[in-house]
Amino acid sequence: MRHILIVDADHCAADAMAAIAASLGFTSATARSLREAHGQIALHKPDIAFVDLELPDGKGMSLLEAGGVLDGAEVVLLAGRPTFDSSVEALRHHAADYLKKPVSESQLRAVLARLAPPADFDAEIGDLDHDVEAHGHFGQLWGRTDAMRRVYDRMARVARTGAAVLITGESGTGKEVVAKTIHDLSRRRGEHFLAVNCGAISPRLFESELFGHEKGAFTGADRQHIGFFERANGGTLFLDEVTEMPAELQVKLLRVLETGTLLRVGSTQLREVDVRIVAATNKDAQRAVESGQLRDDLFYRLNVFPIALPPLRERLEDLELIARHFLRQIASIEGRAKSFTPEAVDALSGYHWPGNVRELRNVVYRAYLMAPGSLIADPCLPDPAEAADRAACGPAICLPLGLSLKDVKQRVTVATFEHLGKREMTAAALGISDKSLYLALKDHIAFQREAALAKSS
Repeated sequence: MRHILIVDADHCAADAMAAIAASLGFTSATARSLREAHGQIALHKPDIAFVDLELPDGKGMSLLEAGGVLDGAEVVLLAGRPTFDSSVEALRHHAADYLKKPVSESQLRAVLARLAPPADFDAEIGDLDHDVEAHGHFGQLWGRTDAMRRVYDRMARVARTGAAVLITGESGTGKEVVAKTIHDLSRRRGEHFLAVNCGAISPRLFESELFGHEKGAFTGADRQHIGFFERANGGTLFLDEVTEMPAELQVKLLRVLETGTLLRVGSTQLREVDVRIVAATNKDAQRAVESGQLRDDLFYRLNVFPIALPPLRERLEDLELIARHFLRQIASIEGRAKSFTPEAVDALSGYHWPGNVRELRNVVYRAYLMAPGSLIADPCLPDPAEAADRAACGPAICLPLGLSLKDVKQRVTVATFEHLGKREMTAAALGISDKSLYLALKDHIAFQREAALAKSS
């Protein structure tokens, strides 16, 4: 039976937490000060400890410091007034989670349900490290270069904590794959991982999509809608391109992150949510703050643990490994194995890859489709001059001057899909992800429906 120690000057809160722990099958002890905590630890070393940062005779953090008495235990820090500095300090000492007081029963149950013995996590990370050496991948991420090993190390350090993560990197470097891998390594892996592209949601629908709405909250709200936060409760919410979020929504997001509660649009009832946030951007986040595109307080709340992904051109030693991985994936879908010639590998390595790993996958797919036999040779790979000729001679669409860049992208995407007829081929031709293509087509269909309704009325 696992033992819990609750160190909190508020004895009523500590006793309530102990009672909940007992109902879940844990043994427990409470302490109101550092002195009492040391005494309880001497009597029975805990497997899990909830420690208040502010105690009558000192700082709770001292129990975690080098050579601390809680070595080997899972530690959850409690704070009446969480700060950025204390959250960073908690992460530095490998705290399992960081909760704002008072801790609700649902929060406590959720935390206890996902706390696993440290030895289990260490063994899992050891298996992944072995995969890097033996096969060249860490989960769904591929590469053995020093740059990627640093990324793997940071992911391993942050995965089992509750810290917010901000992933930066150029478009196509694999930010969502990193976010999903962090989730899969975390204590939340049994719950949902939901991804939100902040640049693909209409500003007028953003609040409803994130937080949900009640029936009748606004014109067209003919039913209740559960937002991403509630759907991801207990799990991880990935906010991709977070710098594209409207400024007024950033304020509301910050409040949800700080309080753990939200209001659906059209509701007055606060709802508790327990969601880990992993955010990402392909922009310089600090510059986005300086330009006013991203609130500085939200940036500091998200940037507790930054992870920077290198562009593919800075780790070309990984290129052949990644390309062959994609080729195996595609062959399993299409049903026919193919391989690269040495000349094809050389051609891949000589390219600049502005679209990074996503572009590489699309190029490999095109090369696979173009190769008549089982070998993919150099002529099957894209040539800049030939690509320009095909673009000039192929089907075209006419666009009026003054059209927004968003509408230009939408029309080109839809026209390309209508010409090629297949989603995989369209995504490969445009150099975009399947998800981006899906969202563009979904918006197009929704627009057509609205236009048809307007015309009929």
